[in-house]
Amino acid sequence: MDVILNDIVDANDLRKFRHQYEEQCGRGVPSEKAQFEYSICLVRSRGEQEIKHGIALLEDLFKRTHDPGTRRDCLYYLTLANTRIKNYEQALTFSDAFLKIEPMNRQVKDLQHYAKIQLRKEGLTGMAIVGGAALALGGLIGLGVHLARK
Repeated sequence: MDVILNDIVDANDLRKFRHQYEEQCGRGVPSEKAQFEYSICLVRSRGEQEIKHGIALLEDLFKRTHDPGTRRDCLYYLTLANTRIKNYEQALTFSDAFLKIEPMNRQVKDLQHYAKIQLRKEGLTGMAIVGGAALALGGLIGLGVHLARK
């Protein structure tokens, strides 16, 4: 799983595909191929803003393409990108959609499993924080009541 999530794009590839995409944008609407290749590079970037930009390009491409293979690939990279930025609920939405098309895909099943585990951990951490805060507040109130009686 770490290999998939930590696969970082080569800076030269990012520059190359950004240039192709921007060049085509300057002439009008970029080709699906140029948009897809650039968005994949963005999704595999280090920066969260670049990943989010890749997500936006993939969502746009998903809406406008009629090619089933491109739509499937967009769902895969949307799952991956949202997992990378810890947007696990959205990752699960995209993985569910992908698995309706290709139910036996091991990589997407692994990403989905990872996202579910992380959501569960976040939920437990959140409950622990709330529980700890409630316990601390209860202790302070108890101490206040005790001091008020003296």
